[in-house]
Amino acid sequence: MSANPNSPDRPFPLERTRNIGIAAHIDAGKTTLTERILFYTGMIHKIGEVHDGAATTDWMEQERERGITITSAAVTTEWWQREEEGLVKSFTGEKQRINIIDTPGHVDFTAEVERSLRVLDGAVVVFCGVAGVQPQTETVWRQASKYKVPRIVFVNKMDRVGADFDAVFEEIKEKLGANAVRILIPIGSEDDLRGQIDVVNKKAVYFVDDATFGSTYEIKELTEEQAAIADLAYQELLEAVVSVDDELGEKFMMEEPISREDLKLALRRATTSNLIIPVAGGSAFKNKGVQFLLDAIVDYLPSPLDIPCAVGMNPDDEDQKIEVHTSDNGKFCSLAFKLWADKYVGKLVFFRVYSGVVKKGDTVYNPRTRKSERIGRLIRIQSDQHTDIDACYAGDIAAMVGLKNVQTGDTIAAVGNDVVLEPPTFPEPVISMAVEPKTKVDQEKLAGALVRLSEEDPTFAVKTDEDTGQTIISGMGELHLEIIIDRIRREFKVEANTGAPQIAYRETITGEADGEGKLVKQSGGKGQYGHVKLHLKPNEKGKGLSVENKIVGGEIPKEFHNSVIKGVEQSMSNGFVAGYPVVDVHVDLLGGSFHEVDSNENAFTMAAIFAMRDGFKKANPILLEPIMGVEVSTPDDYQGDVMGDLSRRRGQIGEIVTKGKLAVVHAAVPLKEMFGYSTAVRTLSSGRASYSMTPSHFEQVPQNIVEEIINEY
Repeated sequence: MSANPNSPDRPFPLERTRNIGIAAHIDAGKTTLTERILFYTGMIHKIGEVHDGAATTDWMEQERERGITITSAAVTTEWWQREEEGLVKSFTGEKQRINIIDTPGHVDFTAEVERSLRVLDGAVVVFCGVAGVQPQTETVWRQASKYKVPRIVFVNKMDRVGADFDAVFEEIKEKLGANAVRILIPIGSEDDLRGQIDVVNKKAVYFVDDATFGSTYEIKELTEEQAAIADLAYQELLEAVVSVDDELGEKFMMEEPISREDLKLALRRATTSNLIIPVAGGSAFKNKGVQFLLDAIVDYLPSPLDIPCAVGMNPDDEDQKIEVHTSDNGKFCSLAFKLWADKYVGKLVFFRVYSGVVKKGDTVYNPRTRKSERIGRLIRIQSDQHTDIDACYAGDIAAMVGLKNVQTGDTIAAVGNDVVLEPPTFPEPVISMAVEPKTKVDQEKLAGALVRLSEEDPTFAVKTDEDTGQTIISGMGELHLEIIIDRIRREFKVEANTGAPQIAYRETITGEADGEGKLVKQSGGKGQYGHVKLHLKPNEKGKGLSVENKIVGGEIPKEFHNSVIKGVEQSMSNGFVAGYPVVDVHVDLLGGSFHEVDSNENAFTMAAIFAMRDGFKKANPILLEPIMGVEVSTPDDYQGDVMGDLSRRRGQIGEIVTKGKLAVVHAAVPLKEMFGYSTAVRTLSSGRASYSMTPSHFEQVPQNIVEEIINEY
């Protein structure tokens, strides 16, 4: 690898490139913050508001109508850190390229966050200054931790009634276990929000909220009260960095002077190593604090060179790890993290380049399919605007056109570069419904639309019910399926009828039992003979199916062992209680018998299925239902009504937190009982309460409900 990782042709050096995501709970202000970033960086010249359906990154019709983000949107912008007297800035006077992905906050679209964080180098996690740490924030935080993504926190909406920066800061430390430090502390709150205290530089920044939309600001000396706050925060910041950064820690131990430049560089090292989380506060909607957040993104979040190199594996030997170094001079290697059907250019494959350079017209290789394809076009994405480009370099995020046989998570590499990068992982769908075209003419169009949509969205699944012949679609929630149906109607011009949503129930066993199965067909000619004995017992929760082969003495010949295991696996798709998939079962294969002439692979597969059915029946099978973690924020006046309604929905009330005049009720409620809850909670609270829910776990269905479910489905 060359000492200089930058190609002479690339427009921006790697060290001045940032790939970041904006992520948070729904309605924390991610899209509004992204819009302000684009405005202050000069990419747009008019601010569009989410509530007006005019935000740049909310470009889908469904997003603009609902005022929520549904699909992650990529934009590229540039930022100059202006020289300011008395302020230390790491990259003053140098233009920085910032690639931003604005992600959804609604739990139904969590896959968009998952795949975005997989390819990003850093993230800004946005918190509401009133609500603090919310359920989807915790989910986003876990996703970022899984992929080791360095983070900066922006406590937004500090202009809202009840906003409390210090309370949110403490929640971040307590609930998320973050080693958080304050770098930009809001001056005032609610209607009195005026600016920020810059902790590192010990200066006050006042934003002028006039016709410039916060583009202008003033740097002033701290008042006595502000200085006391800044000194305390500075000391906490210094102690936190010294404890995790060896270089600064050594200076501190040797009692050498520590300059602000030293502190900033050490804070950068600690942040990029995921050891510290810098926290800033402000209000995107009120145009206060975004420019200095941009400075923090550049100063503290990593460039592609600052993070450990990607590690892939040899597709022929999973134990052989292959390092993919960030350099334009290496072999081309990228990860396809998203597919999108564009009505003008066809299938767009969004990809992140980890090494090398790829050019329009190049032939690339997919290790999964073992096939090569030619790239027709390379496109830089600006939300829904497309710009053709000639080449993509290491660290770039762009889209390619022309690849047909590609899936989300595929590695796209140079021909001969046989390496597979770790793909993002996605949760299983939890809700299903039947869909059929209104006319026979639409039958083929509907099938094509469903294939395209399932290619785009790894959490959207399509199958045909073997018993009824119906087409069943599955997703992450009511809203998810509602958006899918809306897209089928608008984008693919297919009118469809839908059935009532159905729950993705599961089954398991609670006891141990032996199972025995025989397939005997010996009525002349070549027969069928298979005989299997096995033992079932509950497995650890979340372990799925495990099989131990204890067949000895040749009771079943070795060539049929895999067929027995195949039958065991197939039987897990249909349980004994109501025919739902079975989870968390351990099976010991004990033995059986065989016939010299009539035994074959198919006979032993069927015998194993019969044995599993026999075992299920005797091992106390139960039905499991998905339980949702529900959080309802309601004015105190409606708390009793909300809790009573949750209890009637078989909800288990957990923690109740009071935030000013707002009560936040946490509960665990079966998904079955949450249909139509958005309307119910609005009615109960005269439209003043809001709620969110996230998948929590599976729990046994009460016996009186089991019969209802069986009859219903």
